[in-house]
Amino acid sequence: MNDSALPSDSAGLDSVAGITDTWNADRISDLIAMIKESADKLAADRTSRGDLKILSRALRELRWAFKVFSPYRSRRKVTVFGSARTRPHEATFQQAVEFGREMAARSWLVVTGAASGIMEAGHLGAGRENSMGLNIMLPFEQGSNPVIAGDAKLVYMKYFFTRKLMFVKECDAVCLLPGGFGTLDEGFEVLTLLQTGKRDIVPVVFLDEKGGAFWSDFDAYIRRRLLGHGMISPEDLSLYTLTDDVGTAVREIDQFYRVYHSMRYVKNRLVFRLSEKPSAELLDGLNTQFADILTEGTFTVGGALPEESDEPQLSPLHRLVFRFNRRSLGRLRQLIDVLNRGSIAAPTAG
Repeated sequence: MNDSALPSDSAGLDSVAGITDTWNADRISDLIAMIKESADKLAADRTSRGDLKILSRALRELRWAFKVFSPYRSRRKVTVFGSARTRPHEATFQQAVEFGREMAARSWLVVTGAASGIMEAGHLGAGRENSMGLNIMLPFEQGSNPVIAGDAKLVYMKYFFTRKLMFVKECDAVCLLPGGFGTLDEGFEVLTLLQTGKRDIVPVVFLDEKGGAFWSDFDAYIRRRLLGHGMISPEDLSLYTLTDDVGTAVREIDQFYRVYHSMRYVKNRLVFRLSEKPSAELLDGLNTQFADILTEGTFTVGGALPEESDEPQLSPLHRLVFRFNRRSLGRLRQLIDVLNRGSIAAPTAG
């Protein structure tokens, strides 16, 4: 693996508005200084050449990936995981094609590992214009699929850990179709990050073929072995949804952003940005039904906080502000569901 897979800066992304303006430079100068200081300390630590190669490569490929994704930060993205070995005639392949098509029709970008199988299927459905790829350099299986090959929105990466960081960091939703060790690893990593609050809450959908049992078997294991032995909490099951229907998968993602827009911590307060203001009745219900996730105080509704002035495009949104205990992430997902449906009561079956 050589550095030729990392494109040069001549690809034209330097012209993206706002990347090099003085205001941003002033805000990040301290962080750049910290990176340089850490680099200087590596020499003082007599760090081995092998360790330095890992650090150097990881930093460079992350820098490039950030640069490629930066122009698309304003668009919602769904990361699609699944087996590279799934063939076009298989039902799960067709599910991925349909899912990619439906998400692209809603102006979402579809991000996959850019290889064959489920990854290619997601891109086939979305089309080249609505596809992004994060390919891993391996001696087998990982040639780029023809939909995304040669596209400026395709990034090649040497390390799985940098690739997984980009998959999760840049997405607004995750859809997993059946796959092998890699897919299961990616699925568990996403759930771990959500459960521990290391990633803002996003919808996670496990999508099977019609009548398939791949993910229901996975779910049964989680419930029997993890929940059954007290290794996770009942509310952690709210962090994901299982379905064998593409329409249901798409609606799960759409519904998640019906009212809820995004979240941000401001010191010891968690701020939800919302497209609709919660009613007084709903706010009363939140303070009754979700008091267990508060460290103190109550849920309050208002406008943008002064500390959010660096995101002026979000200032028109309503705010739900509260002091979250930072532990009950499954309950936090349940809170988002309540806000989106505008009622404490869960919908009745049928």
